[in-house]
Amino acid sequence: MVKILHSADFHLDSAFTALSESRARQRRQESRELMARMVDYANGQGVELMLLCGDLFDGARVYAQTTEELMAALGRFHGEVVIAPGNHDPYTHHSPYAREKWPENVHIFTQNQLEKLEFPQYNCVVYGAAFTSAEAGELQLPDLSDDDRTVLLVLHGEAGVPNSRYRTISVESLARSGADYAALGHIHQYGGVLQAGNTCYAYPGCPEGRGFDELGEKGFLLGEVGKGTAELRFIPFARRRYEQIEVDVTDRDAYEAASAALAGCGDHICRVILTGETDKSIDLRRLTQQLSGCAWELELRDHTRPKEDLWQHCGEDTLRGLFLAELRKEYDNADEARRRVIEQAARFGLAAMDNREL
Repeated sequence: MVKILHSADFHLDSAFTALSESRARQRRQESRELMARMVDYANGQGVELMLLCGDLFDGARVYAQTTEELMAALGRFHGEVVIAPGNHDPYTHHSPYAREKWPENVHIFTQNQLEKLEFPQYNCVVYGAAFTSAEAGELQLPDLSDDDRTVLLVLHGEAGVPNSRYRTISVESLARSGADYAALGHIHQYGGVLQAGNTCYAYPGCPEGRGFDELGEKGFLLGEVGKGTAELRFIPFARRRYEQIEVDVTDRDAYEAASAALAGCGDHICRVILTGETDKSIDLRRLTQQLSGCAWELELRDHTRPKEDLWQHCGEDTLRGLFLAELRKEYDNADEARRRVIEQAARFGLAAMDNREL
């Protein structure tokens, strides 16, 4: 068994254009520090192989500080590092992968075809390939099985996505490969450890979200891989999460409702969507200022509707009127708790008649 850490899609030097200039600068620096934090964690866990599956850099323009901090961190890792460059950071003569002198424990694939690395100290062999431009065609995997050693694959690409511009890897090809574990990158959401034949494979997702299309916990995979087995668990590791929260302000104070929903979000980047009915005008700018301490960065959106008399059509000779009349009979004889349930039922019913979401 070999103990691995599997990560991908750092996208270092991302612009973070949705943030202010100072906030974006801070997020870029926090992203640079991610590798150092990860190495410290890996060393503490006794990791032997670190598998980094592409898109470590967001593009061709890379700050010298970014490369220097990444190399310094990887050089402190007690084991061996394998990198498979991706579509955002392909291996070219001008890329940091070719220009810089990387630490001796860092091994970088350089060809758009399978290459082989042997690690006898871990009784394993690692196969992988690099993007050498922004696109790559389908990769057909040969039989890589080994009777004695653990076989790992390290690739950036799209498993099970036919005709992808970003290296299609068919599930059938993975199954035929005989690999014990395929460490993949490109998909930014962790989707569990999957299986193709006897080969386990997974995307760890990105270790840090960069926008509201990358919500929730982000991290990497950690565990042991051996002949025919991959025992891995997801480790949440993001410095800050992106969270999107819907808050119903019907019959509630908007500030109190939103601040309660933001509990525990002080270090994170949050979008709060206000919903429901209200008879008060919501001053988003003022409310954002009031809630500023509840999140590291906060965005508010007002999706509320003006409050209207729930029973105004009661008794009309229409389906709406008959529906409300039946509910109103029960409402008039109900206690306060039951009335709230009936009001909610009426709102849902009216929304359904209007073919709208509540």
